[in-house]
Amino acid sequence: MNKTNSIRRPTSLRTGGAGSRSTLLRNCVRSSLALGVSALSLAPTAVLSQEVVQRLPTVKIEDTAIDPNPNAELGVPYKAKTSGDERHTRPIAETPQSISVLTKSQIDESGYTDLKQILDAQPGITVGTGENGNAFGDRYIIRGQEARSDVFVDGLRDPGMTTRESFAVEQLEISRGPNSSFAGRGTAGGAINAITKQATTALNFAKITPAIGTDKHTRLTVDVNQSFGESFAIRGNALYSYEEVPDRAPADRERQGLALSALIAPTENFSVVLDYYGLRADDKPDLGSYLVGTAPNRFPAQNVAVYTQENDFLTSDVDTFTARINYTIAPDLTLVSRTRYGMSDNGYATTGASAVVNASGPTRYLNGTPLPVSYGTIDTGHTGWQDVDYLANQTNLRWDQELFGRKNEFIFGVEYTDHNVTSAAGSNNTGYDAFYSLPFNCRNAATPGPNTNYCFASYGELYAGTLVAPSSIAGRVYGAKRPKQQDWEVETIAAFVMDTVDLTDKFTLFAGLRADHFDLSLQRYGTTNPAYGYSDTLFNGHLGVTYKITGDGIIYASVASAEDINGGEPDSGTNSGYGGLVLYRGEAAAADPEHAVNIELGTKWNLFNDQLLLTAAIFQITKSDVMEGANYDTIGTFNSGKNRTRGFEMDVVGKLTDKLTAQAGFTTMKAEVLESAPLPTGAPSPNIGKTLSNFADHSAFAQLKYDFSEDFALGLAVKYESEKYGGQPDTAAAYGTDGQYSQPVPSYTVGDVFATYRFTKDFDMRLNVGNITDRDYYLAVYRSGSFMYMGDARNVRLTFNYSL
Repeated sequence: MNKTNSIRRPTSLRTGGAGSRSTLLRNCVRSSLALGVSALSLAPTAVLSQEVVQRLPTVKIEDTAIDPNPNAELGVPYKAKTSGDERHTRPIAETPQSISVLTKSQIDESGYTDLKQILDAQPGITVGTGENGNAFGDRYIIRGQEARSDVFVDGLRDPGMTTRESFAVEQLEISRGPNSSFAGRGTAGGAINAITKQATTALNFAKITPAIGTDKHTRLTVDVNQSFGESFAIRGNALYSYEEVPDRAPADRERQGLALSALIAPTENFSVVLDYYGLRADDKPDLGSYLVGTAPNRFPAQNVAVYTQENDFLTSDVDTFTARINYTIAPDLTLVSRTRYGMSDNGYATTGASAVVNASGPTRYLNGTPLPVSYGTIDTGHTGWQDVDYLANQTNLRWDQELFGRKNEFIFGVEYTDHNVTSAAGSNNTGYDAFYSLPFNCRNAATPGPNTNYCFASYGELYAGTLVAPSSIAGRVYGAKRPKQQDWEVETIAAFVMDTVDLTDKFTLFAGLRADHFDLSLQRYGTTNPAYGYSDTLFNGHLGVTYKITGDGIIYASVASAEDINGGEPDSGTNSGYGGLVLYRGEAAAADPEHAVNIELGTKWNLFNDQLLLTAAIFQITKSDVMEGANYDTIGTFNSGKNRTRGFEMDVVGKLTDKLTAQAGFTTMKAEVLESAPLPTGAPSPNIGKTLSNFADHSAFAQLKYDFSEDFALGLAVKYESEKYGGQPDTAAAYGTDGQYSQPVPSYTVGDVFATYRFTKDFDMRLNVGNITDRDYYLAVYRSGSFMYMGDARNVRLTFNYSL
């Protein structure tokens, strides 16, 4: 609980005013009663009737901390009232779009800290593997559409593939459905926007949060805000964490972070916020298991020993600097401008594994020990590095103006971005020099000949005695960076206009239009040093209408579009199958932008005095003119694909009762490839009719917390995801000659529990037990099945919160 130092002004209550809510309410009650007694003492005795007494309102005293998040719903820790993006001028409950908001309280109590863990639990979102050239960081799929480049921080695109942490996040917003009128290129399935912690003059606090747990888990965060009058405040957040991947040591994760924010407000109408964010993430990555068996009976190998090599790594060094200007020019005219310069240096060296079947022929041996029927071999490794450098500015002008008797909430905006990515990445260790100090211990074939591979069995008992552990089987050592392979740059100038207007007391209209003009250049380094480039202009729109059924509920309908460009994924170069540049006759293909349209019909209900938000929607996303790649080839077909996703989703967030708080959702979807490039023979593509890669038909999540008393609460979180299949983005999941999907990821249900206990108003404790049944489950699979990410095994974390 935040400790009260002073109350700055009454208007700070919604935006995170000082003190606990109970203190503020008690002061208000005392003042009201004092005024009432004074007034009554001056009145005639006859006036002091039962009727007058009955007019006094009933005041409910609550002991709830004021949330420093300016978008929070007071007294409802899991529920946000407004978006952190000021272009959404209405509360979330009145916005004609599906937006899920995860607050800091919900994120903290879930026990998840990395963005990948947080988002994987949310319905309608799946994760993919970092495959060869895009293994730098996290990969997300929203409503079946790639979103790895559609991550934003405070409304500005966060380019590049990096590890993302939540220590400096106030709330996380997931906009579902095409979103280019807000976000620009990409966002075919939606966008992810992290709202960061900002300095405030509303209250002072200092909070230290240490944690310990199984698997050498150690975590410490500090969050301090100090105001100096009403014109200046500073806030600092710091992080250190280390843990081994549960039951997968020596794989581990280490994070160090620092976020600084300074607010300068010389006048009531003008303020500047200066921010710095830095993160150092250093992992020894575990690529998990791999598939064995023959389709359709493919399944994950069990009891796979950790084959991560001792010197493998996955690192992200991120530094960003942001300046925000807020200027109220007039009561109905407000300017908000953000400028950011950012850098990130990312590198990886990972090891994959796959199965070899030893079903017939001479028995094969591993250092003299017979191998089982199915055993694992590690690959030659994947290495890469990526340096990101970017500059962005977004300036929004809000103008509330009455036209034709109706008040319009206009947003006029311009945006400039310059994103540069230099990289070298892929298989065969193209990013770093690699050396193998130990000899091969087996061969792939049963025929006589020298050893040509590194083999290990799936069963740990083979590693007793003198056998070498898989993590040191190759003695792999990495050297210097290899020369860069490419320079990728996209420079964009955009302009947009939005308007929200109440047409009647019941009907509200939202409309938005955006134009993005971009120049893309790609310099590839090699024997011929080819350079590619082209420019184009994208046009997108969003139209939504809401109808107010009652004061608490609306129905809405919306149509929104999104467009993406040829070569828009900076991590893929000319790997056309993964969003890289599709070439035609040695040049960038003269392709139309990929085009996605979302049609959505939904309803939102703000219930129980704004304590609970219920949202339900049906939707259809149709994506056309899709670039279709041929494996990792530089030449693919362009504008030859089309796919469709239809679905229903429902979300609930807030207080179901005074004691029961929830954040829960369910999504059911169906994806289908509608068009695909014909076969060389001219026959129709067998892709048609198949589901999309990395797509789960059904997913659900529920996090419930029950307050048994003011001091003790118990919580349960359950996530479910149905079966999905690996493959390339934006096309059919991988399948064999018989048409059966060949790379399945089994469905899973995983439960977590947590409990909180408050010792004093300034000190509390939280216990998290993740994956309480210790179930083996899998998040994603590489398109060949040669490695698949595993979810964390059972883990226990004990976290203390102390407010100074």
